[in-house]
Amino acid sequence: QVQLVESGGGLAQAGGTLRLSCADSGRTIQYYDMGWFRQAPGKEREFVAGVTWTGTSTHYADSVRGRFTISKDNAKNTVYLQMNSLKPEDTAIYYCAADPGHRAGARSSEYDYWGQGTQVTVSS
Repeated sequence: QVQLVESGGGLAQAGGTLRLSCADSGRTIQYYDMGWFRQAPGKEREFVAGVTWTGTSTHYADSVRGRFTISKDNAKNTVYLQMNSLKPEDTAIYYCAADPGHRAGARSSEYDYWGQGTQVTVSS
């Protein structure tokens, strides 16, 4: 059973960094494509980054490309999102999600399992 738990959120200043982690206590995400999504107040959930199950292929939303990096450590059953050069508009609840179907897409409907989310707040 997949159980995703995010951590690493918090408060950062503009230009700062944060590193989010998403661990799976069920030890199954090593076989799944993974994604990070975010939802700001009053807005719809949006795709941030995705990685294939092997960790060899990644893709990003235009708004974060060049600033964020997604990575996957299958030995630790953990997915990371390194966030650099943070902007106030990055403020949102960040969710990790697992896709056992290997679609590695940008649509939330393609992901079957979700974490509870972690708050990221970036001050100007």
